[in-house]
Amino acid sequence: MDLFGKRVVAYILDFFVVSAFMWIISYFAYFFINYFNMFQIYHYFVFILPFLILAYFTILEKNIGATVGKRLMFIEVKSAVPRRGRLGRDYSITYSQALIRSLSKIYWFPIIIDVILGRITGKTRLLDGITRTTVIEENTDVFFSRRNY
Repeated sequence: MDLFGKRVVAYILDFFVVSAFMWIISYFAYFFINYFNMFQIYHYFVFILPFLILAYFTILEKNIGATVGKRLMFIEVKSAVPRRGRLGRDYSITYSQALIRSLSKIYWFPIIIDVILGRITGKTRLLDGITRTTVIEENTDVFFSRRNY
């Protein structure tokens, strides 16, 4: 499977992980929002979901370099422009890069626009080009995958 296919599968897997978190949150929120009207909680999903998605993608991509879906597909996010670290070049992404990359993942429609605009500009995703990040297969040198950012 090519890298783009792995990214699509990883995004679908991440959708299931975020959905599981939403069910857990909704179960606990049910008792605090409106105990007697069980279906009232579904009105809040539209407002809770974007924050959960942004937190999920931003925290995991920054701290471990990949989300659950990306880990299962053996791909990871790296910065295309390394920073100097104590041990040499550091290719990990910053919180701002992770947050900006995650903006189009809030709902399914913006990610499609992001991919289409990215393909037009010669990148995989437009926000990967803006943040100067790339998704590579694990244990791959960043210099050999420059065409993907």
